Amino acid sequence: MNQYIAAYLVGFADGEGSFNLSFRPRQDYKFPWKISLCFNISQKDKVILALYKRVLGCGTLRSRPDGVWYYEVNNINAIRDNVIPFFRRHRFLSAKKKRDFAKFCELAGMIQRGEHLDKEGVHKILEIRREMNDGGKRKYSESEILGKLQESSETIRRTSGTQSDDDIVRSSEKSEANINERS
Repeated sequence: MNQYIAAYLVGFADGEGSFNLSFRPRQDYKFPWKISLCFNISQKDKVILALYKRVLGCGTLRSRPDGVWYYEVNNINAIRDNVIPFFRRHRFLSAKKKRDFAKFCELAGMIQRGEHLDKEGVHKILEIRREMNDGGKRKYSESEILGKLQESSETIRRTSGTQSDDDIVRSSEKSEANINERS
């Protein structure tokens, strides 16, 4: 890799790039939140963002209606295998981006280990997120995330507590009775 290109991309990301963690509510997951990481940069000049895509070998490039181009990598494997190694080899200069990147790497490790799938892990993730991007603008507050997490665990307890062994046997007996009637 050309060191000048690498230095340019790191410097550009130092000023314009963002390492994020997002929570998205999910009805189709056992856990109420899909937690994912994202590295992104937006810019009016598509050429620079296409260079990121080529050098990192991953991510998507798309345009917004306002004419701004957006490059993002949100696949955990691509983040682990491409984004993190690139920025570990080619370091940031600003203390803020170094801090955010270190937190991003910590979160990536937690997600890879499955720690984002339990309540204790979510608490730790929220603590780390609080220290990233100077607190940043968040779509969902910590209280909303934890509230939905609490609702989910209460629903699971209520649901698992309502079905008894008798219910399972009874439905099984009905099925057997229907089979016997047909025979």
